[in-house]
Amino acid sequence: MKKPNIIAIVLVLGAMAAFFVAQLTSAPDGKSRVVIVEQPIEAGKAIKTDQVKAIAWPGSAIPHDAFNRTTDVMGRIARVSMIQGEPVLPGKLAPKGSTGGLSSLIPEGKRAITVKVNEVIAVAGFALPGSYVDVLVSGKDAEKQPFSRTVLSRVKVLAAAQKTSSEPDKPKVVNAVTLELTTRESEELDLARNIGKLSLVLRNELDTGKINSAGVRLPDIVNSPSTQITTPPEKPAPSLHSPGPEEIRGTRRQSVTTP
Repeated sequence: MKKPNIIAIVLVLGAMAAFFVAQLTSAPDGKSRVVIVEQPIEAGKAIKTDQVKAIAWPGSAIPHDAFNRTTDVMGRIARVSMIQGEPVLPGKLAPKGSTGGLSSLIPEGKRAITVKVNEVIAVAGFALPGSYVDVLVSGKDAEKQPFSRTVLSRVKVLAAAQKTSSEPDKPKVVNAVTLELTTRESEELDLARNIGKLSLVLRNELDTGKINSAGVRLPDIVNSPSTQITTPPEKPAPSLHSPGPEEIRGTRRQSVTTP
């Protein structure tokens, strides 16, 4: 076979392959296809066939890097929980080869550490996976004086007890939460929990500000103007003797002794 004929065959096969791919990724009306969630997907779990589907999507509004074939996402581990109707995007999935579970939810460069809490410290069950909290430690300093200080701010909750997904309308009291931290933050938290008791303070997820506080000590509370009790000044005791009549002579004024 002549070389020009081989090149022609390769070109024809390439065109046919492109045509079939276009048929798979395009809807009958010419719109592109996008893989969306059909059934709720839980974080840390593998995506099943019946949980996703490909639908027609306007070409001008296709999400960046959206998948167009369900086979591209089936079996992948979800990094976050996804609800029905939202597109499946690469950032929501763990890297290929992940086996699932909590380790698949940890971003590269981060660590997960679990701390014990009680129902009051854990803001009564509202520290749900995906929410953000500040971490406080309370204890006694070198002079045995009580103190409280924020040691970590805007920390993401990865799991509450063994749950990595949340139900906002069903808060659940747990005795342990797992937090997403950097290596440095993990060291600070490990030291803090050996100093005193840890508390979690729930914060707005849109509040990205960091806290840099010197903390509060016992004198700050006891001597605070808002906590001091002020005693009104005592009124002078009334005299037991009524003043007598006065006599005015010229410019002088003096009491008159009554016989």
